[in-house]
Amino acid sequence: ADIMRKIAPLGPVYQAGTLSGNPLAVAAGLAILRYLMAHPEVYQTLETRATQLTSWTPPGTSVNRAGSMFTLFFASEPVTDWKIAKLCDAAQFGKFFHFLLERGIYIAPSQFESGFVSMAHSDGDIRQTVEAVHEFFAARRAV
Repeated sequence: ADIMRKIAPLGPVYQAGTLSGNPLAVAAGLAILRYLMAHPEVYQTLETRATQLTSWTPPGTSVNRAGSMFTLFFASEPVTDWKIAKLCDAAQFGKFFHFLLERGIYIAPSQFESGFVSMAHSDGDIRQTVEAVHEFFAARRAV
């Protein structure tokens, strides 16, 4: 009760979201939390798939990853802050995005957004993506 009094309209903290408090969203959230508690192996599966997807870092790129969340940067050095991130080759990332999209693989359209591996991604999806990434960089080297 003390915490809830800090939320607007009673308190100074404003919180909003498209599905905040929506009964269906809350039920879905609780269901997935219960599932994850009963199936902790999900995290190892996600870790394995994310590692498979991001373990190959082509020259001129840098991958940042935490668990199943990742970002590929077109950068010659590891991206550790905004100063380095803003030097990345956004035009090259755009070409990469469209190359993958043409092959039915959707990633975030900006290198400043994260990608995510989920349980909806099969081992085959990961292989297909890795093959397309290799194809992109092979074509890039040939130019």
